[in-house]
Amino acid sequence: MHIKELFDLSGKTAIVTGGGRGLGEQIVTAYAEAGANLVICSRNLAACNEVARRLSGLGIKALALACDISNSDDVSQVVNAALEEFGGIDILVNNSGATWGAPAAEMPLEAWKKVIDVNVTGTFLMSQAVGRVMIEQGKGGKIINIASIAGFGGVDPRAMDAIGYNTSKGAVITFTKDLAVKWGRYGINVNAIAPGFFPTKMAIALMERNKEMLLASTPLGRFGTMDDLKGAAVFLASKASDYVTGTVLTVDGGSSAM
Repeated sequence: MHIKELFDLSGKTAIVTGGGRGLGEQIVTAYAEAGANLVICSRNLAACNEVARRLSGLGIKALALACDISNSDDVSQVVNAALEEFGGIDILVNNSGATWGAPAAEMPLEAWKKVIDVNVTGTFLMSQAVGRVMIEQGKGGKIINIASIAGFGGVDPRAMDAIGYNTSKGAVITFTKDLAVKWGRYGINVNAIAPGFFPTKMAIALMERNKEMLLASTPLGRFGTMDDLKGAAVFLASKASDYVTGTVLTVDGGSSAM
């Protein structure tokens, strides 16, 4: 197969949660440019609609939907709408996320539960619902979970004091590996991307406050841009990664290597 065919997503259907802004918008843009049809969902329907309108100009179909991924009814509605519109699902990107900054001794229980419900339970619910469809389709599929370098281990609280978020991303990494083992027999590849610092709404304030410290610990000497995640996302969604499963692809400018 020609290298261009390996990365081609023409005719594929991808669901991307949290696709209306930040890393999710970067990923859906990459998939549209590679030829995939899209289901873009998040709690912010207006943002999803705006992105869907923009990407439709690339000659693909894009469906925008409201979804709280921690709500199983919302998840079912998104999956059913995707099937009704496109007839199948080939790719799922679990990108929606939540965070809460607080010292561990002061972390409110409700904040902890919110972060875990969105980042861990939401990832499970979407994967379960879409995985059932992929298993029934009988042609495999690609599930990509957005983890974080914060999930690799302890994080200096001067840079990031968010124990709930860090814990949740560690859970996403283990979930990715275990699901890859469980569903490999169905031809479903389950992988994760662990981004470093990108200027998203969730991270921008932290990045500005700790810019010198963070850049000093990033070998490439810069933060991620709105193009830096696109290649990794397309690779893991395409035939180019058919023999890759249960792995975490780190996109962080080298910071986790230090």
